[in-house]
Amino acid sequence: MPKPIVVIVGRPNVGKSTLFNRITESYTAIIEDIPGVTRDRNYLDAEWDDKHFIVVDTGGFYPEPLDDIFLQIREQALFAIDEADVIIHLLDGKDGLVPSDREIARVLRVSGKKVLWAVNKIDGPTRDSRLYDFYPLGAEELWPVSAATGYGYDDMMEKLASLLPAYREEKTDYPKIAVVGRPNVGKSTLINTLLSKKRMIVSPIPGTTRDSIDSVCTYYGKKYLFIDTAGIRRKDMAGYSLERFAAVRAVKSILRCDVALIVLDASDGIVDQDQKIAGIVDSYGKGGVFLLNKWDLLHPSDDTYKTLLGEVGRKMWFIPYAPLLTVSALEKKRVTNIFPLIDDIIKERKKRIPTAELNKFFSEIRSTMTLPSYKGKTGKLNYITQVRTEPPTFTVFVNYPHAIKDSHIRHIEKILRNRFSFKGTPVRIYIKEKAPRK
Repeated sequence: MPKPIVVIVGRPNVGKSTLFNRITESYTAIIEDIPGVTRDRNYLDAEWDDKHFIVVDTGGFYPEPLDDIFLQIREQALFAIDEADVIIHLLDGKDGLVPSDREIARVLRVSGKKVLWAVNKIDGPTRDSRLYDFYPLGAEELWPVSAATGYGYDDMMEKLASLLPAYREEKTDYPKIAVVGRPNVGKSTLINTLLSKKRMIVSPIPGTTRDSIDSVCTYYGKKYLFIDTAGIRRKDMAGYSLERFAAVRAVKSILRCDVALIVLDASDGIVDQDQKIAGIVDSYGKGGVFLLNKWDLLHPSDDTYKTLLGEVGRKMWFIPYAPLLTVSALEKKRVTNIFPLIDDIIKERKKRIPTAELNKFFSEIRSTMTLPSYKGKTGKLNYITQVRTEPPTFTVFVNYPHAIKDSHIRHIEKILRNRFSFKGTPVRIYIKEKAPRK
């Protein structure tokens, strides 16, 4: 079974992001602005009472959008509702019931999804009387909560956990490869080409997720699980943007994968939607490979390749570690070259640097970096440690974290990659203050 999805919806300024942060606060993932990523929704893993799920924070829901930007936010919220297993409809206990709350409730009932009705900004038992304002919504239960202070939070989460469907983590010993990209770039053709090769053994796995088609592929004795985002059904598209809907579908495949094959249309060049999908791959810490498909439609030459390579470099600057491969899925050219790349990236994602070697490397870093002073005192890099793999993640301990800028972190990553490669995978670097001596 796929990991359940919990979506928080509500009108603007009811405290959705505050609740989202509280539910996910025990995790090390950081919500940040990722270039090229749509910021209408945030996704993070969460856990409560041994139940694992994904939480989605949506933009403020306007039942009757005022202009195009609010129409897009509403559209994104509707996409999230379509993906949800459980929906938290967050209401504002200070403002009371307003017409837009009624309209959102109507939309949720039409969806047929499980809904938990929570009234936010209730800071104590004496204010529970505010719940009576919301009973006209027809909810069987209303849960008072303060996302800011935590009042009522445990009770609400216990109820949420009881609504979650069963989840069983996928257990496979072979890489999971997601094939993602905007519509009509050749994803299905690529999958069909890969799976039709005579030296590959293919076995379908039905029902792994609701929105993707999985196939186990054996190539020269090695097995790979390919996750192909399902074709978009016409009934899903009533009034929706095809490109934005494709990104929603891509998220679920990316969440499950080790490496994402980001399929681009060489004849179109790089467009905004390509950037968004690549940004999702990077923000979730997955390995990535760019496949410039439909190479057969061009007149390949060194100049053509250099031009497209330059365009990828400029527009995909935030994911420079992903290798690029030109292919023609239709003509079956160079498609099997992806397997060595996948193997390399899987190896790099699992790479752990020996402590002695890492310390020696870090001594060299310190000799090449001059840190600014902080409150009149000189910033100093103390030591570095690798805290996890997949993706490789490092913590740098310093005396004054505020002295470390983004440019310093990028410099450390650049030197790390020059020494240890980490081909095709993100590298995470966190800054932490060194504990003072007692």
